[in-house]
Amino acid sequence: MDRSPRTGNTRSPWALKKVNPKIRANVRHRLKKEADLLQTLNHPNIIGFRAFTTAEGREVLAMEEGGHSLGDLIEKRREEDIPPFSPHEIMKVIIGVSKALHYIHNEKKIIHGDIKSFNVLIKENFDVVKLCDFGVSHPLDEAGEAEDYIGTECWCAPEVIIGDSVTLKADIFSFGLTIWEMMTLQIPHSGFEETDPQINESQIVDPSDNYGTRPPLPDYLGPDYTVVKEIFMWCTEENPNRRPTAQDILKRVGVKC
Repeated sequence: MDRSPRTGNTRSPWALKKVNPKIRANVRHRLKKEADLLQTLNHPNIIGFRAFTTAEGREVLAMEEGGHSLGDLIEKRREEDIPPFSPHEIMKVIIGVSKALHYIHNEKKIIHGDIKSFNVLIKENFDVVKLCDFGVSHPLDEAGEAEDYIGTECWCAPEVIIGDSVTLKADIFSFGLTIWEMMTLQIPHSGFEETDPQINESQIVDPSDNYGTRPPLPDYLGPDYTVVKEIFMWCTEENPNRRPTAQDILKRVGVKC
């Protein structure tokens, strides 16, 4: 992702996603698909479409400049040994992403297909939260199911991992793991976590064995994280029918859709 150039001291409000012409055709097709979809979306918590063109033999998707990815902010905190995000900051992400998911799930009848921290953009001290990267999104059929779901495995729901039918609740599970990331500063199922010092080498297993499961919460989270933890647990229920919708989450925190 490239930022469009500065003009004097003012940043242009565009960010560019470019595809090298030598890259596989399916990746170029995915970018065009994302551009087509973004043009149909209009929501304050979804990154805005600006243009799609070809420049110097490369497809270019121009979007509004959305700030830093949540994944980058998590990595920065981990590398600089900064404590996890506050419940207030996490709640802003919960509300912003839930509003975006409610919009695409209910009004547009699509699943995002790759919810994770790196696809959430943050600006202005969490006052602006936007969902991005719709390259693997899919429409929901009349039964509320998607024909395909790519995702990123360590964030995927159990039904995705085992190849079962996939509904919008797969996005909700991945969202739960994104909330977990903010509490732990770790990538889900990336191996034994720094937050669990009781694990020794003989207990370490292949991280992929845990894909589609709920990772444990650290003990250091205080009572002020109670609601955040509750939402995480709710979103990561193994049974999709027991997970909330985005609207359920917003109702739980007292926010109207």
